[in-house]
Amino acid sequence: MKQRVGFAFIRESLYRKLIKPSSAPPRHYCASSANVPPTPPLPKVPHSSKKGRLLTGATIGLLIAGGAYASTVDEATFCGWLFSATKLVNPFFAFLDPEVAHRLAVSAAARGWVPREKRTDLPILGLDVWGRRFSNPVGLAAGFDKNAEAVEGLLGLGFGFVEVGSVTPIPQEGNPKPRIFRLPNEGALINRCGFNSEGIVAVAKRLGAQHGKRKLETSSTSSPAGDEVKHGGKAGPGILGVNLGKNKTSEDAAADYVQGVHTLSQYADYLVINISSPNTPGLRQLQGRKQLKDLVKKVQAARDEMQWGEEGPPPLLVKIAPDLSKQDLEDIAAVALALRVDGLIISNTTIQRPDSVSQNPVAQETGGLSGKPLFNMSTNILKEMYILTKGRIPLIGCGGISSGEDAYKKIRAGATLVQLYTAFGYGGPALIPNIKAELAHCLEKDGYKSVHEAVGADCR
Repeated sequence: MKQRVGFAFIRESLYRKLIKPSSAPPRHYCASSANVPPTPPLPKVPHSSKKGRLLTGATIGLLIAGGAYASTVDEATFCGWLFSATKLVNPFFAFLDPEVAHRLAVSAAARGWVPREKRTDLPILGLDVWGRRFSNPVGLAAGFDKNAEAVEGLLGLGFGFVEVGSVTPIPQEGNPKPRIFRLPNEGALINRCGFNSEGIVAVAKRLGAQHGKRKLETSSTSSPAGDEVKHGGKAGPGILGVNLGKNKTSEDAAADYVQGVHTLSQYADYLVINISSPNTPGLRQLQGRKQLKDLVKKVQAARDEMQWGEEGPPPLLVKIAPDLSKQDLEDIAAVALALRVDGLIISNTTIQRPDSVSQNPVAQETGGLSGKPLFNMSTNILKEMYILTKGRIPLIGCGGISSGEDAYKKIRAGATLVQLYTAFGYGGPALIPNIKAELAHCLEKDGYKSVHEAVGADCR
């Protein structure tokens, strides 16, 4: 009935504007009216106005069609249609400069101009890590939402967790542009952004506002009293990670990370020390055994000296590079076990150029390579680290994931959670439900009843 009334209103409006005669007196035209001045010609409509009217008409048509479609289907079906519809828009981003496209994507998510996942994740995808319940193990890696502008919109896409940053203590522009380069045929990117960041003060202000809003909206769905595992994050459904970086000109890396902990940890469900970006001079040297041990001790002390409630302090993770020797991996594993690091993210981008991209002229650009060409390298490092840590430390597999099968391979190689970045940039929102559905299918096909059962299966 509402739909009929809506269409009747639209029809009546169009009739009044386009069809119904004007109230002005009618003109009489005849062959003998020689003294009647000629009718002035209609003003020429500018070409841009015509385009605007066509675009407006098309938009109204889509809205009417979408509304009519929504009124005839259930919420889950309509949600699936919205995600699929993003495939029509996503190719247009390829015509834009990579950084401009990235900026537009973040702005769209920040303004809620992206679909919102209304369908519940399959139970087989749920898992408990660090005392929190993840609805699924598929997350968004740091680097996409560097300044925490779109947390709510990105979590709403159906990610199990979203990691913002890297965030530096003092605002910095990063490296000169252009600094992001596409390799679309290889499903890859090269970036040399260099920790471009608005700084911890701006990010803390933004996270504080979002934190309060999310907590207020979800207060009625908090975990039952006495429940040892908290469902979702501090502020509601979806887990939020904060990735910390150091300023390019800083001479005291530990002080930068400590400042990040003091300012941002109250909003984070987990923290990440990023010491593996190839675009900040000297940063990867912090992965050495002594340097890493000293750094982690200082950051852990800074976190633990703060006052925490019943939930305790957020877990502290370290993000490492894929360009590491066997000795480097052994040193990192030893430090992680000795200091009880809460997790490792494996891995960041690579400075290597695998054979699959070496012939592409863009591959000559300096910076870190991400995407499909990184998959095998990062997965091998992941598997090695799982063995070295004896499966005692949760690992996040990151690097080259573009399908549910890729995510499954990471999990079998030792990842408890996985992260996307480059594939999300190419595939858009429609990729997320596809990856989750395919991952669930892979688990069920091999007889697993949960993600945890499959973790490290290829290392046993």
